[in-house]
Amino acid sequence: MHTFDNVSYLVNGLYIIAFALFIYGLMGLTGPKTAVRGNLIAATGMVIAVIATLISVRHTSNWILIIAGLVVGVVLGVPPAKFTKMTAMPQLVAAFNGVGGGTVALIAWSEFINSRGFSHFDEQPTVHIVIGSLFAAIIGSVSFWGSLIAFGKLQEILPGRPIGIGKWQQPLNLLLLLGAVAAAVVIGVGATKDGVSQLWMIAVLVLAAALGLMVVLPIGGADMPVVISLLNALTGLSAAAAGLALNNTAMIVAGMIVGASGSILTNLMAKAMNRSIPAIVAGGFGGGGAVVTGSGEQKQAKATSAADAAIQMAYANQVIVVPGYGMAVAQAQHAVKEMASLLEAKGVEVKYAIHPVAGRMPGHMNVLLAEAEVPYDALKEMDDINGEFARTDVALVIGANDVTNPAAREDKSSPIYGMPVLNVDQARSVIVLKRSMNSGFAGIDNPLFYAEDTSMLFGDAKKSVAAVTEELKAL
Repeated sequence: MHTFDNVSYLVNGLYIIAFALFIYGLMGLTGPKTAVRGNLIAATGMVIAVIATLISVRHTSNWILIIAGLVVGVVLGVPPAKFTKMTAMPQLVAAFNGVGGGTVALIAWSEFINSRGFSHFDEQPTVHIVIGSLFAAIIGSVSFWGSLIAFGKLQEILPGRPIGIGKWQQPLNLLLLLGAVAAAVVIGVGATKDGVSQLWMIAVLVLAAALGLMVVLPIGGADMPVVISLLNALTGLSAAAAGLALNNTAMIVAGMIVGASGSILTNLMAKAMNRSIPAIVAGGFGGGGAVVTGSGEQKQAKATSAADAAIQMAYANQVIVVPGYGMAVAQAQHAVKEMASLLEAKGVEVKYAIHPVAGRMPGHMNVLLAEAEVPYDALKEMDDINGEFARTDVALVIGANDVTNPAAREDKSSPIYGMPVLNVDQARSVIVLKRSMNSGFAGIDNPLFYAEDTSMLFGDAKKSVAAVTEELKAL
């Protein structure tokens, strides 16, 4: 008994160290200069937590399975994390988050099987085991399958536009939720008797899986950063619930940290879009059409050249760069930094306008520009920069469609009406870098592209910025 107590103290002590490292590492993620260090600190905490857990189960006979699982996890996890391009990072985040949710659902199912339907031969299961496992099963399954849909949309395997069944969408989602909860109640009641059939647990997982699919499919591309954050929070909460069921302190604390931080981020992003989380879950943006004149004729955009763009910016007092997913796809951040340095050498003030949902995941543009060593104080959040556009000579928009759409302010019939956007159209001149006139990820056309003071520089963003840079060197 004395040896057991000493081991328990050791395990709890290691867990406390791990939790402290989690929190300290999370604090480091608040800025690009400390983000790498913060990530390493948190990873060190996770290694310590895993070691503590292995010590706590030292008497198990399943070491071969445990080692095999660790090896498989490393083999499957390290290559994507190491070799995935920054442009595909949102997809990777969605995939990893989904794996976490799926793992929690499988743990809940395994706990159900091992405890023979939560009913042991010699004792009844405690309430926290039953409720924790069932909650983890539902939320984990929703997160896994929802994340798969998010991955498919981000990878463009699935259309970015909303995919739904119209007015029947929400009643169907409600029925699926009620069905999963009802099956869970049947399991909970049966757990206090002689156990229940495994079919009820399978029903919980299947209904929750269908709910995850049907909730995310109708959500459009403009809402995808919020969806990723929400799914991440759900995975954290499901992990915490599974930790309660397994009496694993590491899962409880780590899950609550992820769930709390993800929930806060989701709420902040939803407020920044002037939308509620229930409204986003109820169905996202999408479905815009072509911009037409009063006579029904389609408007024409004005094309420009790299030379003209360079002249406009070289003689400007202030240029605001508005990055979007187009910059990420072309990996143009380093070219943008070089161009900005040339402009600053000519006495032009350069700032970067960052919309909360620009790109495909929270902070996507911040990460890209930090990678190019753009000074962090040059990155301006939407509320701080919107008042600057009216005093700006040139706004350079690099593949940012939906977050610069003035229809969100002016057109009550627009699907994105009410969403705060960057006031790019108030600049004296706007230059938009795009491959084509195709609409953005939300599937909504942008009247900014046809405005009188807007010109379009077509082509790959990286090549276009490089061409502008060469013209600047010649001036």
